[in-house]
Amino acid sequence: MQFAIVDIETTGGFPDQHGMTEIAIVLHNGAEVEGKYETLINPHQPIPPYIANMTGISDKMVSAAPSFSAVAPQIFNLLKDRVFVAHNVNFDYSFVKYHLQQAGYQLNVSKLCTIRLSRKVFPGFKKYGLGHLCRELDIQITNRHRAGGDALATAQILDLVLQNNGMRLIKELLKRDNHSQTLPAHLPEQQVQNLPQLPGVYYFHDQKDKVIYVGKAKNLKKRVLSHFTGLDLSKKRQELLRTVHRISHVECPTEFVASLFESVEIKRLWPAHNKSQKRFEQVWGIFMFEDNRGYLRLAIDKKRKYLQPIMSFALLTDAHRMLWKLVKNFELNAALCFLDLTTQNEWPEVDSYNEKIKQAVQWTLEQKETFIIRDKSACVLVENGVFYGMGTPDEDISLAELDLLKEQLTSYPENEVIRSMIRNFTERYPAKVIKIA
Repeated sequence: MQFAIVDIETTGGFPDQHGMTEIAIVLHNGAEVEGKYETLINPHQPIPPYIANMTGISDKMVSAAPSFSAVAPQIFNLLKDRVFVAHNVNFDYSFVKYHLQQAGYQLNVSKLCTIRLSRKVFPGFKKYGLGHLCRELDIQITNRHRAGGDALATAQILDLVLQNNGMRLIKELLKRDNHSQTLPAHLPEQQVQNLPQLPGVYYFHDQKDKVIYVGKAKNLKKRVLSHFTGLDLSKKRQELLRTVHRISHVECPTEFVASLFESVEIKRLWPAHNKSQKRFEQVWGIFMFEDNRGYLRLAIDKKRKYLQPIMSFALLTDAHRMLWKLVKNFELNAALCFLDLTTQNEWPEVDSYNEKIKQAVQWTLEQKETFIIRDKSACVLVENGVFYGMGTPDEDISLAELDLLKEQLTSYPENEVIRSMIRNFTERYPAKVIKIA
């Protein structure tokens, strides 16, 4: 088996935004090192001071170095027929693959992570970073944080793996159906292998065990693996590869329930890597109040914490549309509803007008139905038009006995995303909706 042990230095952490400043490739035939390639690269962008201090590579040093496109043919020829090996391979591979692609070369080779290899062959170490591992294995690194020195140290780690009957393990890791090489370096493989192929919600945790991403899945194992496979070189994926240390999950009866629970959890945890659903929801309401002349009046306003509207809306235009509908259907006074700002010369009789308002409000209350969505064993309750909660009640419980049913459901806060999902689901699957009188 032919290996190419690679190490690179860069100007940052994302291949589509940053460049390489140095690359080293150590060629290994499975028994010994048979060649080495090393060069500085001009990234055509400034090297941040903290990186320059760590690597010792300055802007001046790379100013006369070749561009990556100039050395791309040679790099591609060295890598194309070999297993790509690196310490935390996903980082190095993503940079090299992206920049080769920009130069017109498609690199599609197997990859091997010496962090994952070392965890299996040399278990029990506290840390498996290159420096820590070399100290544990008594490997001397020269030119630490330079591509050449780190690549040679990684080659020595590979040698020790091979000397400890590691070829069998390497062949196992390189099988097409083995996804371990695509996983984040710090994520234990067993956590992914133990995921069920069922609907649910999954959580990515960082080094401090803080939840940094929440997702839902029809098939938990398949969905989690999809985050780390494929050709996605986006900033989001690269950041996940670096920061995920643990995965946890909650099984759900159906994908629909998982979608609702995902929204609840995103609002509760506010994870750093979730972008959708993380915005302030300005809710509008139609409110009723009595003015100093005794008129009951309807008005649109932002939803307040301690005031309950007769109807709520995510969009101001929807609130206006509904209020105009009430004005027309119940012959309300547009000026008394703050919809007509022209001067009002004649005012209706108070009692008869208030009766119309009461009829309009009663109609809105009748629109707030109580119903249950029965999705396989799951039960989602909407009470008076508001999402109450969900769960898996006993099969013999009567769905019409709301008080008993609610004891077996978990109550969750409603949000606009949940309202929208329930509305879409009931329209798509009316047979799963059970209305409660």
